[in-house]
Amino acid sequence: MKNQLAIAKQLRAFLLGLGMLCILTGASSAAEKSLQSGDSFPDLSTFSLEGKMPAELRGKIVLVDFWASWCGPCKDSFPAMDELQARFGSKGLVVIAVNLDDESATMNEFLKKHPVSFCVVRDAKKKLVSTVNIKSMPCSFLLTPAGKVSVVHKGFHGQETRLQYAKEIEALISANLASQ
Repeated sequence: MKNQLAIAKQLRAFLLGLGMLCILTGASSAAEKSLQSGDSFPDLSTFSLEGKMPAELRGKIVLVDFWASWCGPCKDSFPAMDELQARFGSKGLVVIAVNLDDESATMNEFLKKHPVSFCVVRDAKKKLVSTVNIKSMPCSFLLTPAGKVSVVHKGFHGQETRLQYAKEIEALISANLASQ
């Protein structure tokens, strides 16, 4: 009986601690809201990203993709991003892949095996990823020419995601042409 009472007290203390952890985590998550459609995307030039950024993004449709070399779906998404850049680059699309690897050598090794035509930079200090509040990878933000988030993509689901990207980019290109 004493053992059961001791176990019940330990269980109650554990559940109380777990409840407090959930409350604290929930409060923290609410404060760190992720970007959503319609939100302004942060100015990339203010984050000291490693690598060469395009000279001008204003007026462009930008696809910002967060990735890491160890992320399998990220690797799978690279050919799709390359296709998008080739297909829509002349119509105003700029693809920027933001790497989150701890070491630049790891990123460079990945890029040797998977070369791409789009812009790749590294968020070495993790300031951009923190500001944007990335919870999983790959995570992509399709931005309007005004720098607003049009669509957020979490994960990469092969052909389904490829088609969705193309459809969304075509819609933004059409809207941009109509407004000129």
